[in-house]
Amino acid sequence: MTSAPPLYLQIQQHLLEKIQDGAWPAHHQIPPEEQLARDFGVSRMTANKAIRDLVHKGYLTRQPGLGTFVTDRKAESSLVEVYNIADEVRSRGHDYSNSVLVCEAIKADDEIALRLGVRLGSRVFQTLLVHLENDTPIQLENRYVNPRWVPNYLKSDFSLHTPNEVLVAACPITDVEHIVEAVLVDHQTAEWLAIDTATPCLSMVRRTWSGEQLISYARLLHPGNRYKLRSSVHRQAS
Repeated sequence: MTSAPPLYLQIQQHLLEKIQDGAWPAHHQIPPEEQLARDFGVSRMTANKAIRDLVHKGYLTRQPGLGTFVTDRKAESSLVEVYNIADEVRSRGHDYSNSVLVCEAIKADDEIALRLGVRLGSRVFQTLLVHLENDTPIQLENRYVNPRWVPNYLKSDFSLHTPNEVLVAACPITDVEHIVEAVLVDHQTAEWLAIDTATPCLSMVRRTWSGEQLISYARLLHPGNRYKLRSSVHRQAS
């Protein structure tokens, strides 16, 4: 026989079900600890632990004097650091997957040559992937890589390793450049992202260096209603 889970976990499961099935959307105020304690026949301390753990995991946020609310758990990326999108998704307790649309060598056109710092017509590697969180598209990644620095890039199994993982393993990133703007996308891109063409998207152009070498240039498109970008700066007090 299996024993029932601890009471605080039962409360957590109840709260998560409400959040995940959409009954409690982002910014919804959850019942106070006192009410949860009465409903489940537990101490307030037990109810507090259930809530505290979900706050720590990012599902809830406390607002002093107001109560506890469901967080907006849109996918998010840092504007300062470069993280592996698969790790970001899994850190939110969600399932990551991707769909590889293009994986080939091409000749660099004007824009690619300029962005990647190679001659016009040079042979470069291209990958085009849709990244998904719980089977929902959150990013279309169109990446170009200088084969001089990552010669085995196209041989990678992108179902197991994201382009970011492959590049970092071959050439640790030392510098990054980001350019972000709001855009509308064409019909094909909208189809890949499972959105309407009227849906605003966030476009991030990213270039990455390893030492003095410019390794890759990527354009990352995110549905604006599913994604957010985050930046933080820490300064030492003078």
